Amino acid sequence: MTEEQSKLFQGLVSIVQTTLAADMEKGAVTPTLIAEKVDFVADNLYPGKDIDRKAARDELIRRFSLWIGGATMLSDKTGHKDWLNASRRKDWRYWQRYRDFLESKMSVKAVDSLDEATNKILELLEDPLREGVWDRRGLVVGHVQSGKTGNYTGLICKAADAGYKIIIVLAGLHNNLRSQTQIRLEEGFLGYETSAKNDVVRYIGVGENARDAEIRPNCATNRSDNGDFNTKVAKHLAISPEQRPWLFVVKKNKTVLERLLKWIRNHVADAKDADGRPLVSGFPLLLIDDEADHASVDTGDQIVNKDGTVDDEYQPKAINSRIRKILHSFARKAYVGYTATPFANIFIDRRKATKEEGPDLFPQSFIINISAPSNYVGPARVFGLRSTDGRVGGLPLTREMDDQIDSSGEDGWMPPKHDKTHVPMYQGRDEVPPSLREAISAFALCCATRVLRGQGDRHCSMLIHVTRFTAVQEEVRRQVDELVKGFRARLRGFGAAERDALLAEWRELWEDDFVPTSAAVATSMDETTGEFDLPDWEDVEAVLPEVLDDLANGVRAINGSAGDVLDYAEREETGLKVIAVGGDKLARGLTLEGLCVSYFVRSTKMYDTLMQMGRWFGYRPGYLDLCRLYTTSDLVDWFGHIADAAEELRQEFDTMAKIHATPETYGMRVQSHPVLMVTSSIKMRSAKTLQLSFSGSVLETVAFHRDPSILESNLAATERLLNAAAAPSEKGVIIRERGSVKQAWRGFLWKGVPAEHVADFFSNYRTHPAARKVNSAVLADFVKAMSAKGELSSWTVAVIGGNDSADGGPFVLCGKYALEHMITRKPNESTEHYSIGRLLSPRDEAIDMDEDSWSAAMKLTLEDRARDPGRGTEETGKESPKYPGGIWVRQVRGLGAEGVPAHPERGLLLLYPIDPKGAELPEGVPPVVGFGVSFPASRSTTTVKYEVDHLLWETEYAPAD
Repeated sequence: MTEEQSKLFQGLVSIVQTTLAADMEKGAVTPTLIAEKVDFVADNLYPGKDIDRKAARDELIRRFSLWIGGATMLSDKTGHKDWLNASRRKDWRYWQRYRDFLESKMSVKAVDSLDEATNKILELLEDPLREGVWDRRGLVVGHVQSGKTGNYTGLICKAADAGYKIIIVLAGLHNNLRSQTQIRLEEGFLGYETSAKNDVVRYIGVGENARDAEIRPNCATNRSDNGDFNTKVAKHLAISPEQRPWLFVVKKNKTVLERLLKWIRNHVADAKDADGRPLVSGFPLLLIDDEADHASVDTGDQIVNKDGTVDDEYQPKAINSRIRKILHSFARKAYVGYTATPFANIFIDRRKATKEEGPDLFPQSFIINISAPSNYVGPARVFGLRSTDGRVGGLPLTREMDDQIDSSGEDGWMPPKHDKTHVPMYQGRDEVPPSLREAISAFALCCATRVLRGQGDRHCSMLIHVTRFTAVQEEVRRQVDELVKGFRARLRGFGAAERDALLAEWRELWEDDFVPTSAAVATSMDETTGEFDLPDWEDVEAVLPEVLDDLANGVRAINGSAGDVLDYAEREETGLKVIAVGGDKLARGLTLEGLCVSYFVRSTKMYDTLMQMGRWFGYRPGYLDLCRLYTTSDLVDWFGHIADAAEELRQEFDTMAKIHATPETYGMRVQSHPVLMVTSSIKMRSAKTLQLSFSGSVLETVAFHRDPSILESNLAATERLLNAAAAPSEKGVIIRERGSVKQAWRGFLWKGVPAEHVADFFSNYRTHPAARKVNSAVLADFVKAMSAKGELSSWTVAVIGGNDSADGGPFVLCGKYALEHMITRKPNESTEHYSIGRLLSPRDEAIDMDEDSWSAAMKLTLEDRARDPGRGTEETGKESPKYPGGIWVRQVRGLGAEGVPAHPERGLLLLYPIDPKGAELPEGVPPVVGFGVSFPASRSTTTVKYEVDHLLWETEYAPAD
């Protein structure tokens, strides 16, 4: 597509979208209506022009099929004055031109959502026109590769409209990420392309055709690789109050930040603070911290005394110190961090402050959680959700491999432990393993298919992320480059036999992998527009030589020492096809445009590090079915944990927002959350002891011992509990009829079981070490601590059996509680212990609720789904829920609801005898007793200590870097 054709296409789509936006208010926008509008506009405004009408229809169908959930927030308005009303937004020009720019490329719904979210953020900042001293600090939590840059670009536009004069964006640790961010802000805010000469090269993006040139913002940095804030700029730059806003896009680099700090103090400060330090009183500051959990967090260990005071002589880490000093140099300032992995930010100690730096970067004022739109492909979409049958609902895009190591697991092409001198060899040969050869072949087929789908001028990228050492990366790049050149030579006919053999290999991959996968993705995504239809093999074969030609110089090493860059901007018209081999630069922040195939074998197990390495998450319009992730089974499991952890964190956030918690109370709650035990101990700064609370959580055993003696011991602990609980309240079939919903369980139920019996059960039950989230000894301590304060004192205990259709055999507990069927849970593969997906069904948590409580939890569940319709669940998928979600069950039980009393004293313990035969355990082994425990939500801050084996912690979860 030529530049002229691209402009015609965008013009057609934009005009039709505008006309359809009005129709959207009257009713549904259908594919038929879209087709009619496209033809009408094309015939009347672009007669005789060569415009791809089908592509325009498909793009508009995608846009109008989109739905986006609302943003939720926690805020603390102490010292804040409400200010953002309609009159203040009346004549905004930076935002309006950015909105117009976005609507030429995005759905109206998406732009409306961005407008609403950025309004929420801005109104929680302070009015830049407000005099005096004020300080607002917040955090925006998005998803990896979900459009956070677009969000803060919108915020910057609105902040500039409102009167913020100095805008600093902290954009990663590397030059290419800083440059990438600079280019995005040139398009969305500045409106012009910058150069090292600090002049306007050409108008672009929001400033195209020199629109609104009189409001053109100033910029002290430029898009070149070394365009950061430098000494030359610092010497000659001065700001006066009447000038337009100034933008600084800088790295998180000690030298750069120190230079910027000195310039602010020497050239911008117009007053002194109480301690005689230079202070800027005339210009309000907005500081945006991209990837705010990376490098910005102070990982030092400041001493906090028993009375809450801190050591004022403490020296924070270099980057954190300079960010805080910059903020401390302004009387009026706002700090907004952006991240997809907020763990480290939430772990920041709110009490940390020093005389030189001021307070730390804890988001004291607000935390906003932004929902991803329906076309976002994140961990839950890729890896599925936990269920009683393992993980379900994931897309069939992962390909597990293990040939990067040898049979010992300690050597081979890329073993988990290697150093910078490692030479990658596959079975003694200087070549890549078969799995990487297949991944590169899949990338070639993907590029060819995109050409045939009319996406040949779009960027197309492959990621290879196997080592952090640049020297080893270069060896990998060389091997990959040689392989690609070999493919190209064979396709160009250096021997018909070799060419035919390669095409036969690729045709087999096409028919065995691409054809069934595209069909499965289309079914999973309910796709009926033909978006995932594949071309014929003969057509693919015909364009493969062209694809390999484009890849001839497309294998790049992207790291701190390599000269290769990803020049997407320069190849905007033709599209860049690139295989990027790299490490840290590719691990965080850097966007790989059009990422299709990823080959990933890094071994870190930290949630936040793994999440950030997931560059394949994001938007894949028109080519999702072609995407592939080649990785190890171990990492597939860990990414499944990430999907669960991220979902649980967001649910916890929504619960806290519902009860109007502040960031501070949320911070204390999350720091004690067991699911977040797996993150950097350095960032947590809690050394060997964690303080845990389980309030509002559901815990379930999914990893079990195989040792018969331990299984016997756990069964004995269960029977001791049931004997102490006396006679059950219900037995046989437990029926609940609530509204139009009737549910039944087979088993036994006890009410009012004293806490000491439940604590005794936990004390005697032995959980498996692999069940990191469920430690029975810690649960026992927690129950005792809460019951001493009047909560969790009276328990419902239920033994849950299988249905008539279940395969589990009969079993009798305590010689008198007969189950016709035990439940069955299939074992996960490749684990030494017995491991399952989920133990309990989410509906089980409501087994003890009366109709009013159940209805209140159901109401909250439906409200939550309305806010974020994309949040599918194991039991409902995208359908409307038929029974309440566990998080809302726990909230209603512990905190009550309108017309429904709270029962924080009532815990729920669910016991599941699991058939050992279905678990594939040896003959004669007793049933595996699993438990699920549902803790009601609580406003209590009670925690219990959990002692961590620090050596094990560092071995298992320390950063790979």
